[in-house]
Amino acid sequence: MKLYHGSNMVIDRIDLSCSKPNKDFGKAFYLSDDYAQAEEMAMLKTVFLGGTPIVMTFDFDESLVSNGTLRFKSFESYTEDWARFIYDHRNDEQGRTLHDYDVVYGPIANDRVGAQINNFRNGYISFETFLERIKYMKGITFQYAFCTQLAISKLKRI
Repeated sequence: MKLYHGSNMVIDRIDLSCSKPNKDFGKAFYLSDDYAQAEEMAMLKTVFLGGTPIVMTFDFDESLVSNGTLRFKSFESYTEDWARFIYDHRNDEQGRTLHDYDVVYGPIANDRVGAQINNFRNGYISFETFLERIKYMKGITFQYAFCTQLAISKLKRI
C-alpha cells in the first residue's frame, strides 16, 4: 500500500522524538493513503512554518498487520471510542502516547478540536456534542499514525 506524508521539508530519517505531542493518536509519524490530503497538509505546514511543500511516498506491507507483526488499532468511523481516544491524547498534560499500538488508523479530527476539548472539559457541552464538533469539516478523511520505531522501520520510502 502507498502512503503519503505532507511536510515542509524532506525527511531523510523519521525520528519519533521530533513528533509533536498531543496529536489525535499520540506522538507518531502521520500518513494518509490520499495523496490530496497529504498535499493539503504540506501546504498548510508551509503557511505556518515556511519551507517548500513536499509530499513523500512510502510503501507499507499491509500483511504486517494481518499476520500480527504489528499491533494495530482501527477506528472505521466517527465513534464514541474514537472521540475518547482523541480527547485523551489531545488533553494529556504530559503529551504522552496512551496506548501500545504500533499503528493506529482512523478519521482525522477537525482543526477546532482544542476549543472543543476546553468546552467539554469545562462542562459547556456534552460528550455527544463534542463528538459532533470534532468531525472533520471537509468530510471523513482517514490517517495512519505510526507510533513505534518498529512500525517506522516497516515504512519504505519510494
